Amino acid sequence: MPRILAFDYGTKRIGIAVTDPFQIIATGLDTVHPKDIVEYLKKYLTAEPVEAFVFGDPKQMDGSPSETAQHVKGFAKTLRKTFPDIPQHWIDERFTSKLAHQAIMQSGLKKQERKNKERVDTISATIILQYFMEQPR
Repeated sequence: MPRILAFDYGTKRIGIAVTDPFQIIATGLDTVHPKDIVEYLKKYLTAEPVEAFVFGDPKQMDGSPSETAQHVKGFAKTLRKTFPDIPQHWIDERFTSKLAHQAIMQSGLKKQERKNKERVDTISATIILQYFMEQPR
């Protein structure tokens, strides 16, 4: 079965999460610099079939787009052009970074390990993917 990839887009890093082949479990995959993401995905897609891309939709508390929304939309547009056969889905990502920080705090990691921003990005992407998987399709 194909996997689903989710992205927590940032201008410095993109957190990536992936499902298992049966689409039951979401796990953090990697963190990639935005300039390297297309090549990374091309390589990944040669090894693994992917059914869909899921993007975190950055919104303000009132539901309006956040200032990073235009960057995420541009990223999604690039992936749509590069991988036109892979459907795209959007999930409200409000609070995912906060939830990721909480998960890290509760994990028992040492202080230095908790400061790893890449870990926050992959956990945020995992939360986005988990939210998507919990929705009825």
